Amino acid sequence: MRIPKYLPDNGTIGFVAPSFGCATEPYKSAFENALKIFKEKGYKCVLGENVYSDCGVGISNTPKKCAKEFMDMYLNPEVDVIISCGGGELMCEILPYIDFETLKKAEPKWFMGFSDNTNLVHTLVTLTDTAAIYGPCAAAFGMKPWHESIEDALDTLRGERKILHPYDKWELNSLKDEEHPLVPYNVTERTEITIYKGSKLVGKYQAPDFNGDLLQGKIKGRLVGGCLDCLSTLSGTEFDKTPEFVEKYKEDGIIFFLEACDLNVFSIRRAMWQLKNSGWFKHVNAFLIGRPLNGSEMFGLDAHEAVLSQLAEFDVLIFFDVNIGHLPPMMSLVSGELVN
Repeated sequence: MRIPKYLPDNGTIGFVAPSFGCATEPYKSAFENALKIFKEKGYKCVLGENVYSDCGVGISNTPKKCAKEFMDMYLNPEVDVIISCGGGELMCEILPYIDFETLKKAEPKWFMGFSDNTNLVHTLVTLTDTAAIYGPCAAAFGMKPWHESIEDALDTLRGERKILHPYDKWELNSLKDEEHPLVPYNVTERTEITIYKGSKLVGKYQAPDFNGDLLQGKIKGRLVGGCLDCLSTLSGTEFDKTPEFVEKYKEDGIIFFLEACDLNVFSIRRAMWQLKNSGWFKHVNAFLIGRPLNGSEMFGLDAHEAVLSQLAEFDVLIFFDVNIGHLPPMMSLVSGELVN
């Protein structure tokens, strides 16, 4: 696994929009404040040509232009790390225009983003054997003041954060809108982690009782995953080399981190079934499952059972409602990293 160089003091951050850009509020103002904050911290900022574009459909520009922007930024020797401007809907369509063979030979570079950015985070790991960060997009760095998770995200890019830990509370209802683009996360809900071993309930833990120490020694393996909406779309395509990847690292074992955006509980269950029967979970050591954005119970099926119905058979630890994904704050996870 190739681990890129970390962001140095006074380094250069590149910003790209392979999914949505920051053309509309509240994202535009938040992004511009993020640039101000980064510059105040001593970093130089390089903007891709699509960061303020909104001429695409569910994406900042045409898939071909978005792919070119990413390739140009990745291959720019002056840029140390790359942060995506935002999520979106159709980032999968850029993949035919990404030259993964060139990326595989290029100097590795950190790319960070989440949601639709799974399409690059996951493929960089599984197709080019290069670690990438499933973490907040650029506009989140514009909030005032920064939440601890945003500090942790920058520390991850800098190589200064070593232990994963959940955050005490999470946001159910955001206060961010066009008139309030810089408000921080509205954390009102107590974080509770539910743990299963196969189908058996191990326990429920509220942060801060559940912390990084609880994970130490309980699970080990390489982190891989992202947004289930995107991963299930990638599965079975020419860009899906996940079965080969997990086979390559079977001695390490795999820890899958998975979260869902638009999927309801039945869609989550179907997506888990699809990945399982595509050979993704053959060498799994544990699952980290984020709170689903649309996980309301339907016809007696809740978000936990939607997952357990498909994953309990592996008889490994399953951590539910972890701080991953669309209900912030989120832990910044290094996909491809060996955790032990």
